[in-house]
Amino acid sequence: MGIKWGVLGTANIADYGVIPGMLQADNCELYAIAGRRQEKVDAYVNKFGFTKGYVGYDNLLNDPEVQAVYVPLPNDIHKEWVIKAVQAGKHVLCEKPLAMNAKESAEMYQAAKNNGVILMEAYAYLHSPYIKALKDDINSGVIGDVQFIESAFYTQGYDEDFRLHKQFGGGMVYDLGCYCTTMILSLINSEINMVKAVAEMTDEGVDYSTAAILRFENGVRAAFNVGMVLGRNARYDRLYIKGTKGCIISPVEYNQTGHLTYEVVVDGVKTIREIDAPNNYKLEVENLGRAIMGEEKPLITPEFSLKNGKLLDTILDEIGYN
Repeated sequence: MGIKWGVLGTANIADYGVIPGMLQADNCELYAIAGRRQEKVDAYVNKFGFTKGYVGYDNLLNDPEVQAVYVPLPNDIHKEWVIKAVQAGKHVLCEKPLAMNAKESAEMYQAAKNNGVILMEAYAYLHSPYIKALKDDINSGVIGDVQFIESAFYTQGYDEDFRLHKQFGGGMVYDLGCYCTTMILSLINSEINMVKAVAEMTDEGVDYSTAAILRFENGVRAAFNVGMVLGRNARYDRLYIKGTKGCIISPVEYNQTGHLTYEVVVDGVKTIREIDAPNNYKLEVENLGRAIMGEEKPLITPEFSLKNGKLLDTILDEIGYN
């Protein structure tokens, strides 16, 4: 049947994304769900077919049948519940961003190591064959040496949402910027030596929109823009990679699945790359399941998460968030 999973919370990302991915995963048994209200727990049990439903997160962690836990809770309580989960002997997949800062992330990884379990940050899109195709093109040298990467991720605005509240770890750097930073870091193998960022802030000190520029020790430069400023149900994603011989241009949305395409342009000649991408949430659950069984390593390593966490810290300091 595979790894017995518990889901620690009834967040929207679990409902529309990760739990459907779990149902598709070959090595996952959807076993338990926990929430704060009985009616919400019952709704998830009925919708997805969980074997067990618990009111209270501790009750799920006390179930000895649960081998791995997915944590989609608000950013500000990731550390608390991840550490409780690993201390209960559970492997953990935790939603991005893993923690409120890199120091917290390091403490969480150390707790997992101390308890002999795996902790992986949930960047589902990085598991996509689309990302592998991008890396293969870059590593093959088809566009030459990478000189510049730019990414953008914009969504609709919100009148009232947890993303607007600082106490929950709200703001665009935490919610959207982490996609752009992880994309950039996954494509550039070098240390960062310069970060500059600006943002439009709410009265509460949370960023509505943020722009940043980065420079790496190998000379590569990168930039990104994120914001929740578009009209209702609107979204815009962009990726541009410039090399010494050509460029890659992609409008593919983060976490998009299905038949995906991007352009490789060299000497004015355009080539269309075509990739069929399955459910990214399925792929990340399967990856962690195989890692638990000792068959492979987690794709999102502690080293990668901590490097990204330090970059997010620097950007947040730059815009005056902290």
